[in-house]
Amino acid sequence: MRAAILFASVVLTAVLGAASHAADVKVGVANAVSDAGLFIAREKGYFRQEGLNVEIIAFASGANMVAPLGAGQLDVGGGSAAASFYNAYARGIKMKIVADKASSTPGYPVNRLVVRSDLVKSGRFKTLADLKGMKVAMNAPGVAAQVTLDLILRKGGVTRAEIETFNMSMPDYVAALRNKAVDASMATEPFGSLSIRDGEAVAIVGDDEIVPGHQIANLLYSEKFASGTSGDAVRFMKAYLRGLRFYAGALANGRFAGPNADEVIAILMAPTPIKDRELLRGIIPSGVDPDGKINAESLKLDLDNYKEAGLIDGKVEIGDVIDTRFLDQALKELGPAK
Repeated sequence: MRAAILFASVVLTAVLGAASHAADVKVGVANAVSDAGLFIAREKGYFRQEGLNVEIIAFASGANMVAPLGAGQLDVGGGSAAASFYNAYARGIKMKIVADKASSTPGYPVNRLVVRSDLVKSGRFKTLADLKGMKVAMNAPGVAAQVTLDLILRKGGVTRAEIETFNMSMPDYVAALRNKAVDASMATEPFGSLSIRDGEAVAIVGDDEIVPGHQIANLLYSEKFASGTSGDAVRFMKAYLRGLRFYAGALANGRFAGPNADEVIAILMAPTPIKDRELLRGIIPSGVDPDGKINAESLKLDLDNYKEAGLIDGKVEIGDVIDTRFLDQALKELGPAK
C-alpha cells in the first residue's frame, strides 16, 4: 500500500510539475477557416500534450499580426505571403514561413473567378477572352488572388490594362455582383459559394486549376520563437501537424464530407464568423498538405509577380523567408501522414 501511495505521489508530482512549467505560446489568428489546424490542436488537447500553454489571439487580418510578430509579442501567426509580408521582411521583421496553412490542392480552390450569371446567360461572357472590358472585384493588390487573375487573363489573351479592378472587402463581393457594380470577382470562400447559391454568379475557374497547390496562407514563426533553443518550436509544430491532419480527415469531394467533418465543423463554428452549419457544409474548404509542406515554387511565382508589378520595396528572396527546420524535425518524430 505504501509503495502504491508513493508511486501515485511521484506520478502526481511529475504531472503537476509539467503543468506548472508549460511553455506559454501566443498565437495570432484571423478567425478564418484556414486557422482550423490551430483551433483543432487547441480543442483536441494536442498543444497541452506537448507541454504548451497556447493563447490564441484574434486579429482583424494577417497584416495586423506583422508588428506584434516583429516585436516578439506574438510567437506564431498565420497569414498570406502577400507583398506586404515581403516588404515587412525587407524592413527587418524577420518572420519565417514554417508550414502550410491553406493551399489550393486539386478540388479545393481557395480563390475562384466568378462571373455574373446574367452575363453568362446573355452570351456576353463565353470564354476568358470575354473578360476584356469587364469590371473585376479584388480584395487588394499584391495578394495571391492577383497572381491567379493575371494568369487567367493571360490564358484569355487579355492584359490587366484591358480590365478595371475594384478593391473591396471580401463580404462586399456578393452585393457588388448582385447590384451589377462589378461583372466578376476573384472570390474567396464562402463568398464565391454564396453568390453562386443565390444565382448571382457562375464559377468559371479556380486557382487549383491555374496554379495547382497554390500556397495561399502560411504558418509563421517570429524571429524570437524560431531562434529559441527550448524545443518549443518543434513541439508546437508537432501539435499543429496533428491538427492539420485531423482537418484533412474532414475533407472529401471538395466539401466538408470526410469522417471528421462533423467535429471539425463544430470546432470552426465557435471562433469563425460562419455560424451556419449547413453553409459550412456547402462551401469549398481550403485544401492543406497534411504534412504541412511548403510550396516554395508557388511562393516564388507570387513574389516574382509582385516584383514585376513594382510592389516590393527592398531586396528579399524566397530562400530568405522559408525555414523548414521545425517541420522537418516534427515529421521525423511523427512520420508522414497516412
